[in-house]
Amino acid sequence: GSRGSSTSSCRRWSENKSELLLRSNPVYKKIPVLLHHGKPIAESVIILQYIDEVWASDRAPAILPADPYARAVQRFWAQYVDDKIAPASVVLRGATNGDKDEAAAQVSTALQHLEEAFVKCSQGKSYFGGDNIGFLDIVLGSQLGWLKAAEKIAGVKVLDESKLPELTAWAERFCAHHAVRDVMPETDRLVQFINTYLIGVLKAKASNK
Repeated sequence: GSRGSSTSSCRRWSENKSELLLRSNPVYKKIPVLLHHGKPIAESVIILQYIDEVWASDRAPAILPADPYARAVQRFWAQYVDDKIAPASVVLRGATNGDKDEAAAQVSTALQHLEEAFVKCSQGKSYFGGDNIGFLDIVLGSQLGWLKAAEKIAGVKVLDESKLPELTAWAERFCAHHAVRDVMPETDRLVQFINTYLIGVLKAKASNK
């Protein structure tokens, strides 16, 4: 029936990974992978740093700050986003099992730290990167769509303007930026994607154990 077809399609979606992907990222076997002159560079944060180094020029805006200490600070907070916000967001939107209350608390605590980090990194300007979007803006900004979807699915509010005035204002500026506004997924579409595909994949994997 339709349920069996749905489970089968979810299984194919999760398991049928191309040979190119498997060769390009043989350890984690997942996207994103950047192929440059036939050479693979895997994982989002590493790709960003690679782009900044390879295409750095006087005409191209820098992704990472020029100052070594400022670069180290932004790399630290980018790793913090990957360690604390990304996995907890996955739990909140139901894509992996876990305590949603605990995940919401973890995201809220992490965002509070990032609120303080924004004040220090931005130095009164619009973005973590200063006058324009930079490395940490991209790393945290890539989580915004998923966070909004997670809030809707879990019925919680983690990006709270009353508690995080600087960060919520930054999020609005980031989403309205000309480089972002046309590519940021709509919350309802992400929720539909999560409910239709990701939850189905989770159930399919569970049924195979």
